[in-house]
Amino acid sequence: MPPENPAHPADRLDDDDYPAYTMGRAAEMIGASPGFLRAIGEARLITPLRSEGGHRRYSRYQLRIAARARELVDGGTPIDAACRIVILEDQLEEALRLNEELRGPSRS
Repeated sequence: MPPENPAHPADRLDDDDYPAYTMGRAAEMIGASPGFLRAIGEARLITPLRSEGGHRRYSRYQLRIAARARELVDGGTPIDAACRIVILEDQLEEALRLNEELRGPSRS
């Protein structure tokens, strides 16, 4: 019996977490080298999924994070520090979102 496919492949194109991009394409999209993507992976900023053949695959969400890290590095920030900054920015954004959610509708 063939495996069930719960969604049409085209449905995944809008999914920010779907690992659609190869390393070469991902690097091209953010204006970086594959070595930069490997470095931020080693720093554990992002963890690309692996294809069945073992190739790295990146999602749009991961590319946005990588692009932010690249901006910092291009500005002179060491890569390890840039990764920590991006992680902290992401945590702050999430905390602010949760805080706003817990406050409920604003009163005017």
